Amino acid sequence: MVVVGAGFGGLSTVKGLRRADVDVTLIDRHNYHLFQPLLYQVASALLDPSDIAHPVRSILRGVPNCHFRLATVAGVDFERGIVRTSTGDLEYDHLVLATGSATSYFGNQALAGRAYGLKDLGEALALRARVLDVFEQASRTRSPDERRALLTFVIVGAGPTGVEYAGALSELVHHVLKRDFPDIDVEGVDIVLVEAVGSVLGAFAAGLGRRAEAALRRKGVRILFDHMVSEVRDGEVVFASGAHLAAQTMIWTAGVSADTPPGLAGIERTAQDRIRVNPATLEVVGQPDVYAIGDVAACPGPDARPLPMVAPVAIQQGQQVARVIAARTRGEAGPAPFRYRDRGSMATVGRNVAVAQIGPLRLSGLLGWMTWLFVHLMSLVSFRNRLLVLIGWAWNYVFYDRPVRLIVSPTPPSEIAGGRPTLP
Repeated sequence: MVVVGAGFGGLSTVKGLRRADVDVTLIDRHNYHLFQPLLYQVASALLDPSDIAHPVRSILRGVPNCHFRLATVAGVDFERGIVRTSTGDLEYDHLVLATGSATSYFGNQALAGRAYGLKDLGEALALRARVLDVFEQASRTRSPDERRALLTFVIVGAGPTGVEYAGALSELVHHVLKRDFPDIDVEGVDIVLVEAVGSVLGAFAAGLGRRAEAALRRKGVRILFDHMVSEVRDGEVVFASGAHLAAQTMIWTAGVSADTPPGLAGIERTAQDRIRVNPATLEVVGQPDVYAIGDVAACPGPDARPLPMVAPVAIQQGQQVARVIAARTRGEAGPAPFRYRDRGSMATVGRNVAVAQIGPLRLSGLLGWMTWLFVHLMSLVSFRNRLLVLIGWAWNYVFYDRPVRLIVSPTPPSEIAGGRPTLP
């Protein structure tokens, strides 16, 4: 069988089949598993990429019936049972699609070319470098207008990612960059959180959203409700109302869509390009023995709406698919229909402040923050990741320091061959 995607859902499936009589090939275009919920901390110079990513082959050491292939999927031939990849074709009897999600700009390609996303390591590193670079530029310019635009950061989307990054960016500016750039008055830095509706964290209880909003305002974040971005020009953000805002950096956290592989002709899709599945077995509608899980799957929940695109959904769906496939290989009746068990939602606004809703329980402030810390720390894939993240958090908490303030970009081979100086 073949599993496409080494995210939460794909790894959950593979681990659930480690004692089953199946031969599994896991495909991913990266050789690491990424803990996406902490990507914003890489972008805000708190954590190093290796703190939240772990090599897939290392994770699979305890799964003897799984083989990893670093490749991209070019298409699927459902009739012949073949996955076409950049490194050759693979036959399958069971196929699991667990490819996750990608940033959605709602078809606005101009935004896609000018806004920074926060869905993978490359985007997080690019955003980190951008923030540090504009501070370097601002320290050199003598034009107040240019400096104001350079130090204006527009974050579009007040969901968990937007809220968490806004809080982290504010702390980076006021606790760290204030000391790095003594010639810049950080009170003039404008962090603007833009939301199309009238509240932050719309998926949370209203009271928690209001607490998160109040915490952001205390951190100096400016919030614009009922605003929609229509265009981004050089040094300017344009809203649907016609209003303009001079800003050199825009971060887009306003939407995601399923990151489905190409070549899935005939598959039923829903909103956000998600794949329609059988809610009991998670099989793709019309394609027996082909499963879709996690962000890529449109699986209805108790309220008939698709389940949220979050890690716990992917993990539980991966476990269900593993049970279904294991039962079928043994010739047994399948397990009980899939039922998602909501473990709650949480978001942090920064130091000592987070909100969490776990069933009927509502937490905020320090207690919510400690809950957020524990859950995210224990969700990391390895002990090494947990230890490094804990050390990073402790260092930042005690010393108000973000140690990974590096502006890094890859050096193309052509530049190396062109005679750039190297160390002896």
